[in-house]
Amino acid sequence: MSLTASDVWSRLLERARLDLTPEAFESWLAPAQPLGIAGEALAVGVPDQFAAEWNERNYQDLLESYGPVALGHPVKVTFQADPERVARAQMDLFVAPANRPPQSPAPGGALPTPRTGVTGRPQNDSFGFAPLSPRYTLNEFVVGRSNELAAAAALAVSQQPGRAYNPYFIYGDTGLGKTHLMQAIGHGVLERNPDARVAYVGIEQFTNEFIQAVQGKAMSSFKRRYRELDVLLVDDVQFLKGKESTQEEFFHTFNTLYEAGRQIVLTSDRPPVEIPRLEARLVSRFQSGMVADVGQPDYEHRLAILQQKLKRDHLEDSFPGDVLELIAERVQSNVRELEGCIIKLLAFASLKHKDVTVELALDALRDRLSADGGSGGGGGQLSIATVQKVVAQEWQVTPEALMSKSRLKAYTVPRQVAMYLVRTLMGTPLIQIGEAFGGRDHSTVIHSLERVEVQLRTDPEFATRVQRVENRLLQQ
Repeated sequence: MSLTASDVWSRLLERARLDLTPEAFESWLAPAQPLGIAGEALAVGVPDQFAAEWNERNYQDLLESYGPVALGHPVKVTFQADPERVARAQMDLFVAPANRPPQSPAPGGALPTPRTGVTGRPQNDSFGFAPLSPRYTLNEFVVGRSNELAAAAALAVSQQPGRAYNPYFIYGDTGLGKTHLMQAIGHGVLERNPDARVAYVGIEQFTNEFIQAVQGKAMSSFKRRYRELDVLLVDDVQFLKGKESTQEEFFHTFNTLYEAGRQIVLTSDRPPVEIPRLEARLVSRFQSGMVADVGQPDYEHRLAILQQKLKRDHLEDSFPGDVLELIAERVQSNVRELEGCIIKLLAFASLKHKDVTVELALDALRDRLSADGGSGGGGGQLSIATVQKVVAQEWQVTPEALMSKSRLKAYTVPRQVAMYLVRTLMGTPLIQIGEAFGGRDHSTVIHSLERVEVQLRTDPEFATRVQRVENRLLQQ
């Protein structure tokens, strides 16, 4: 039975949702509607010509790359504007003139599939791994005080894989550039040796392939696939926690590559020693090379990131300096959030038929631009004592109770919430958090953070209380 246009579009969207930021997905792909399908050509309708050109330039290749996996065959995606709104002169501000060079992907429009590697030759993805994003190169990475060590190490690794910093472990919060640096290493290796076997994979993909190999009695093929690589790039290794069989296989894969002098690069949202339920021998292996963190960018760094994004898309003349300064000052959480603001502001200006101004930005981004300059990422005025005090008030206990040894639920719940907010809002190291809450060890802190994360997902009333406390803290 052949798939309808709606079926095909739904399958493509399911995969795009995983690769794109929520802002990019909701602003550009979610509003689109399938119009029809002829053979392998899918026509998709969008509100106006600006959206059609933007989607074709930034997301067409990405969507078409999903075809073989999502549909079992290639697909050609074209975007068509509503005929009544094709002529949109006010959009000339955002659409690059025809004589400009082809644009890079939109800020936040992550992971379009490259057709060739950085050297112009076909990228070495014939063994089934996802191609590297053309956006994620060292030239596109904006270096600041929060990531200069990690960037310098990445450059060294790309120039001397297997010799400089092996393994290389990069950690930091979501959206700060870990994946960018990791893939930049892959690009650098391929630039110097186009025949190098470079594989980028998430730990979830590794786990799923391992399970399939066990079930299909194809372990020999699985082992060759991973152990004959020159460079293995593994994202989100924190998800190895608790997966004993996968950890065992990953340990042997790691050892085989390492002993053969092959480069291994790993990323995580926390340093190796803080990953819960990770075997000690893996922690030891991960820490045996270079461990570098990427932190939250400061104001100057955030401003430089915004300028780089706009320059890449030839939109620097469309954004007044005071708009960029406003975003850089008030959005402090991560790079992905900065990119999301650019995308949302562009879409808002398109819908309102207005130029980008400070007034428009305040209107479009009012849910992101807090009055005190914080965006959930770590206001400089916040202290652990303040968090403890505000949480204690919400749960009607004393701040001293949060630091006590008592295991009464009346105390443990607010204590765990306070630890969670100290970690998420301030980025405080686990050991320091433990010391501030009665001298607890880092494993106890990890357990507390995980308990809060689970309850936030499953208990709406609890999530509301935590959000209320967070809002009060962000106002201080």
